[in-house]
Amino acid sequence: MVRRSLGRRFGWLWTAYAASTFGTSLALDAFPLIAILVLGAGPGQVSLLAAAGLAAGAVVAVPLGPWVESSRKRPVMIGMDLIRFAALMSVPAAFALGRLTLLQLLVVSVIVAAAGIAFRAASGACLKALVRPGDLLVANGRFESTTWTATVLGPPLGGAAIGLFGPVTTVLADAVGHLLSAAAVRAIGGREPRPARTGPPGFRAGDLLEGWRYILTHPALRPLFFNSILVKGLILATSPLLAVLMLGNLGFAPWQYGLAFGAPCVGGLIGSHMAPRLVARFGQHKVMLTTGTLRACWLLGLAFVHPGTTGLVLVITVELGLITCMGVFNPVSATYRLQQTATDRVARTLAAWSVTGNITVAALTALWGLLAAITGPRIAIAAAGIVMLTTPLLLPRHARTPPEPDPAPREPGGPVRRLCG
Repeated sequence: MVRRSLGRRFGWLWTAYAASTFGTSLALDAFPLIAILVLGAGPGQVSLLAAAGLAAGAVVAVPLGPWVESSRKRPVMIGMDLIRFAALMSVPAAFALGRLTLLQLLVVSVIVAAAGIAFRAASGACLKALVRPGDLLVANGRFESTTWTATVLGPPLGGAAIGLFGPVTTVLADAVGHLLSAAAVRAIGGREPRPARTGPPGFRAGDLLEGWRYILTHPALRPLFFNSILVKGLILATSPLLAVLMLGNLGFAPWQYGLAFGAPCVGGLIGSHMAPRLVARFGQHKVMLTTGTLRACWLLGLAFVHPGTTGLVLVITVELGLITCMGVFNPVSATYRLQQTATDRVARTLAAWSVTGNITVAALTALWGLLAAITGPRIAIAAAGIVMLTTPLLLPRHARTPPEPDPAPREPGGPVRRLCG
């Protein structure tokens, strides 16, 4: 099969995504590690750093949605990358001067989280303008494949880098990744005019809620929204509990824990490559509904992990099944979301989606941490698995056509140049 080209401009956007994604994967859990290894933080402080940074960043990002919608998308993306670069670079600088504190890590995590939400909102609108409607699934599949490749390679390489060069090395790599991303977005080229406002001039308080209002009143987006944020929240809330269960109670070695979550990521690569073919054969809605249902069946299996080789194989098998389903579902649902969202509402919709997702993850992580403290990690993981089984009920039950026809962009001018620059 000949690989389909989506054009030079999409190639630079994909390069930007790859640079920032690989940098972030290298720095996975870097702040908790720095807090523990450099600042001597305890479990409570580390949990506070993770949850508070995520939630506060989401709150800070709330007013960014309307601003991104009314701004040129490419300059927003470059600006957010540069903000993340500067914030992250402050960590190795403070470390070198012996002035690094837990407060600084928290502030940086808030800035990075808020800038990341604004960047994703702008990049979603940019992607919709860069590629033809029929190529959105292919584009999202390539993003998904890049994500899982980075997930396979990033954490092991990051861990090795920390061992060889010190605890802030991966933060430096993450910062450089965002700088390279900004350069790639700049290389897309062209001039982008400011989007025309569809409402009255001036800022309105209601603009802050427009993204949520649009989602909650949209018959296709509303069920997918609740399904997506709940599934993401449950998966991420159980991750630290499984670490405690495997590394503490069951005595698995760190390399076994890393293998259990690194090896199954190949399923994400397989799923993302399968997604366009499955959609072509069975249809978008059927694939989304089927893989969304299958995705919900795996988490409960992690409650049955036990010591030894068979327990490790069980975790790898469960994670492989879950990640493969996600590898198919994620690009299909991302494409469906863009298709169902009006062009002048993409940035606000994606910003509201990300803000809610981050707050939900923080809340469920805290809630399930409390549940695990009362009942133990195994029972808490089982409870999450049982709740996960109900999430297919939230998926869109009927196929819907996009609300508006989007113009097919052409290289090198036309709608692409007007909307994305």
